Amino acid sequence: MTMLARRLTAEFVGTGLLVCVVVGSGIAAQQLSPNDIGIQLLENSTATVFGLGILILMFGPVSGAHFNPVVSAADWVAGRRNGTGLSGTELASYIGAQVLGAVAGAVLANIMFDQRAVQISTHHRATTGHLVSEVVATAGLIALIFALARTGRAALSAAAVAAYIGSAYWFTSSTSFANPAVTLGRVFSDTFAGIAPASVAAFIAAQILGGAIGLSLIRFIYPDPLPAENVVTPHPEPAHTPTELDIPTA
Repeated sequence: MTMLARRLTAEFVGTGLLVCVVVGSGIAAQQLSPNDIGIQLLENSTATVFGLGILILMFGPVSGAHFNPVVSAADWVAGRRNGTGLSGTELASYIGAQVLGAVAGAVLANIMFDQRAVQISTHHRATTGHLVSEVVATAGLIALIFALARTGRAALSAAAVAAYIGSAYWFTSSTSFANPAVTLGRVFSDTFAGIAPASVAAFIAAQILGGAIGLSLIRFIYPDPLPAENVVTPHPEPAHTPTELDIPTA
């Protein structure tokens, strides 16, 4: 298996398991605390924090554990200046693997809880507050990831990114999707964690805008990326063209 195939497998499985954690814990929260939405959110966010941190540690050394098209796109954009980052072909492949993994993860979660395998959410979310929240959540996520990368602290990404997402569950009204692939995956579960198809386009547009804002902020604050050894853990072999962002996120 080529290194690119291993990286795409890591992105597919990692994104799938992330969505499985989000959706599965959402279903469990509804069943365990049917009359208390606050407790449901606590249960859902706690599982996501732990699951995300573990997945970053598991897959970061292989693919960077992006699990997020906005992160992969930011890596591609940031690398244009100095000839690093994902190539255009790699970016398209990463996004495809992430989206397919996200859908598979939602279906898997449904099956594990004896739900219909494929279902479509009726949970409409696209209010002004939700969209502003997605801009803020995604901008903060991208800023955090690149700040760690450009200051030689990428090894802290598993804990820092998981903590940020856990916090953003509570300080944003949208519960911080901050990820187009996860947004698409969550369409396929009509549960506490789902999102109706009619809300998806607006959410993704807000996430793309937030990603651009976060990357612009970091380019101003930290204009010079450090050398390419800024990775979560060293790769076991020369895996691919070094990227500024061989680091994880959600």
